[in-house]
Amino acid sequence: MRRIFTVLMLLAGVMAGVIGFSTSDVDEAVIEPLPVLPVVTSAPPTTSSPPPVLTVPVVLATTTTTTLPPFSGWVDPLSIGQPWGNTVSGVLTFRGSPTRRWHGEGPVPQEPERAWRFPAGQAMCSTSSVFGVDEQWCGMGWTGQPAIFERGEITWLVFGAYDAKVHFLNAETGERLLPDFVTGDIIKGSVTVDPDGFPLVYTGSRDNYLRVLGIEGDEAVELWRLHAYDVSPTKWNNDWDSAPLVIDDYLFAGGENSRFHIIKLNRGYDDLGQVTVEPELLWDFAGWDEQLLSAVGSNVSIEMSPLILGDVLYFANSGGLVQGWNIGGLKDGVEPHRVFRFWAGDDVDASIVPDDEGFLYVGVEYERSTERSKEVGQIIKLDPGNPDDPVVWSVHDRPYVNSGVWATPAIYEDLVIVPTDQGLVHGIDRATGEIRWSLDLPGPTWSSPTIVDGVMVMGDCSGRVRAFDVSDTSVSPPELWQVTTGACVESSVTVWKGSVYSGSRDGFLYAWRDLVLADEPG
Repeated sequence: MRRIFTVLMLLAGVMAGVIGFSTSDVDEAVIEPLPVLPVVTSAPPTTSSPPPVLTVPVVLATTTTTTLPPFSGWVDPLSIGQPWGNTVSGVLTFRGSPTRRWHGEGPVPQEPERAWRFPAGQAMCSTSSVFGVDEQWCGMGWTGQPAIFERGEITWLVFGAYDAKVHFLNAETGERLLPDFVTGDIIKGSVTVDPDGFPLVYTGSRDNYLRVLGIEGDEAVELWRLHAYDVSPTKWNNDWDSAPLVIDDYLFAGGENSRFHIIKLNRGYDDLGQVTVEPELLWDFAGWDEQLLSAVGSNVSIEMSPLILGDVLYFANSGGLVQGWNIGGLKDGVEPHRVFRFWAGDDVDASIVPDDEGFLYVGVEYERSTERSKEVGQIIKLDPGNPDDPVVWSVHDRPYVNSGVWATPAIYEDLVIVPTDQGLVHGIDRATGEIRWSLDLPGPTWSSPTIVDGVMVMGDCSGRVRAFDVSDTSVSPPELWQVTTGACVESSVTVWKGSVYSGSRDGFLYAWRDLVLADEPG
């Protein structure tokens, strides 16, 4: 699989700077898959049988094996579907890893009951302005997912919410481990926990700032922040919805200022053993180009969470521009350069997810009603190794204006699973683009599916969190259980070691697990 991905990345590198639109023909339902190049494999290992027993000493033939050298780039393609390293155990960012493909650790509860609800008192609500009009916001946002990690003997749950605070909870009890960290506006996105064991949390807010928080003392402390307008030129607004990535002391983050930022953190400890950061903004570059602006105007913000695969950083924006940037020379001071460009025609807020062959799956909203979005569809499989004609297949889902896909797709075995704004959850054959099955849930379904141990857990706008058995990908998945909150569940669910955690627009975060009562004496 690494060999396949390497071929794709080499092709992408050869095509660096390609910026033309794809013009593949799209029929009403599905684009036929492109031919697949034969996979070049190494010769199989050779094994010699031991010689017959002799009366003199002999050297027996040994079995030879072919091993791949350690991956030397940013993110090993073979890490897809694996936890984010082995230093910190947990779901440390939106969708768990730099490839946005690790969802958590089981077991998934079988008959869950509510273990706790946070907060115990007043709901998490605050007021924020939308185009100059104040509105009340409660709970967690649709780009949010609670982060969870093991620290010492305690499992921490960390999340930002619509009460304009970052919360630090004991995942077992729901009690605060640290006082809330207060920001100046709502938090819609997911926080990121440092994957290398530094007591640091990275979070954005609608108050203009991307922050680094230290969490080693009695309270969370702001160690650094970047204002959305500290860079220029910018487009659109000042929100930070994207969940950052931290790899090898570099922070990668997109902003609704429409720029992408790469920051050298310079993490360490002072003489007293207190964690320190001395961030340097190395590069920030526009997430748009003039071709895109001429097609869609100024709303080209970056709300989705970026991914890194191999040495390529992928992200998309609200103008529908899907991009890949080569960061292979970053540590040597080489400026990133674009190696992949594809215009989807409309807003891409869902995070892109890759499969183990390097193909990308993109969910697209349908709000502008452009001819391009009608042409290429709303669920698209792309081959970044073929930048001139990357569309492998696409599925059209645009029953009305302001429909399409907000949720991030999930990949399980030979399926890509995609919720839509109208409440349909499609199980799509990864190879052909054929819809095998569809679930009809109360929409909009903006909650991204979480799949652990063959069980898919996700929220819907009836206020329910549901579990489905997707282990048999050939059939429509049966529902295993459901639990209820007081309002729409937009945010994504976190599954960790027997518990399910989810925020709700009713203003609360819930923990469910199988509750076993001890036998009464006598």
